[in-house]
Amino acid sequence: MHEKTIEISGINPVELFGVNNANLKHIKSFFPKLKVVARGNLITIVGDDEMMDEFERKFELVVQHFHKFNTVSENNIDNLMLDEGQKMISIDDGSETIVHGNQGVKIKARTLNQKKLVQAVNTNDMVFAVGPAGTGKTYTAVALAVRALKSKEVKRIVLTRPAVEAGENLGFLPGDLKEKLDPYLMPLYDALRDMIPPEKLADMLEFGIIEIAPLAFMRGRTLDKAFVILDEAQNTTSMQMKMFLTRMGMTAKFVITGDMSQVDLPQRQRSGLSYALDVLKDVDGIGVVRLAQSDIIRHNLVKRIVDAFDHAEAKEKIEKAEKESASKEK
Repeated sequence: MHEKTIEISGINPVELFGVNNANLKHIKSFFPKLKVVARGNLITIVGDDEMMDEFERKFELVVQHFHKFNTVSENNIDNLMLDEGQKMISIDDGSETIVHGNQGVKIKARTLNQKKLVQAVNTNDMVFAVGPAGTGKTYTAVALAVRALKSKEVKRIVLTRPAVEAGENLGFLPGDLKEKLDPYLMPLYDALRDMIPPEKLADMLEFGIIEIAPLAFMRGRTLDKAFVILDEAQNTTSMQMKMFLTRMGMTAKFVITGDMSQVDLPQRQRSGLSYALDVLKDVDGIGVVRLAQSDIIRHNLVKRIVDAFDHAEAKEKIEKAEKESASKEK
């Protein structure tokens, strides 16, 4: 067993380590065989030389991240501990502010795969962003759309979703069609409200500069000079997906987001998102970004919930396969 001391300079250790040393404890969780003690701006580590070198290398990435962004979260630490952690520091595209939101809030890509999404949209006219809930697919896409509108790359933003009910019945909601659909489209409104002042957003919606509509309203249209986002694309049918993708005009950007673990289509009906990813995988000019649990930026419990559901579903599949195999043998 050996000992090594790391000195922190140019940073307030309290801010780096977090409240009650939460960030430091999270870093330590990746190195259970090391003894790690922090006193002031000094960290003492005891253990195997190779493991201590790895700790020092990863801890330096955390320090670099803090220097660059003036903050670090448990989610950032999760990403920095990956083999690709260095890329979170070295990638410039997407690490800068995408757009300034209300009250001057800087909206940035916060994870490695969100940065890849920004890069993909910068270099492709059509991009698929696929991953679990809470990974920032829709929010990042909306930020990119607002940026394109503000920089006059496009003349309008079109946001759409398939009107598939997730175990609820829209028909019993009060009001006209718009009033029935508005709650269903609320995640898109929420993202826009973070980025555009309320009065200006109301004007943009009224004059059609920003349009939010169910997918069925896209049929027969040509969407030109527009940044178009299809959200919840896992709930499209194959025909709906084909209809949507062929709405693309000459100077449009299309971003398609979805989560294949949350398909609300009738059983045995294949998701249009799954079908499109298979059919279009070799088509030039189309980008695909796959986000993962490590990109989840909601409450820490969300990541654990997703992991627990994934584990349970995998276990059920194994048990089902074993039962089917046993019945065939009989």
